Amino acid sequence: MYGIYVHEAVLESDAKVTGATVHIVDDKYDSGPIVIQKAVKVEDDDTPEELQKRVLKTEHRLYPEAIKLFESKKAVVKGKRVYFK
Repeated sequence: MYGIYVHEAVLESDAKVTGATVHIVDDKYDSGPIVIQKAVKVEDDDTPEELQKRVLKTEHRLYPEAIKLFESKKAVVKGKRVYFK
C-alpha cells in the first residue's frame, strides 16, 4: 500500500495512532531493520491528505536524527537489527 492509500486505510480502520518509520532499505518494501520510529496521532476530523502531511512532517524530522545516529557511530546494523551504543 503506497501514498495516500495508506492514510485512507488508517482512517477507515478507526486507528487512533499511525506513525513514521525510518529503516534500512533491503530487497523488500518496508522490511529492512528499523532505525527510528515516531507515533503520529490520528485526529477525529482528519482527511487522508491532512494525515499524510503530518506523517510526512514527522518523517522529515526523523531522517536527520537517523543519519546522525550513524554518523556518530551510535547505531550499527547487524543482520536484520539496528543496535545502539
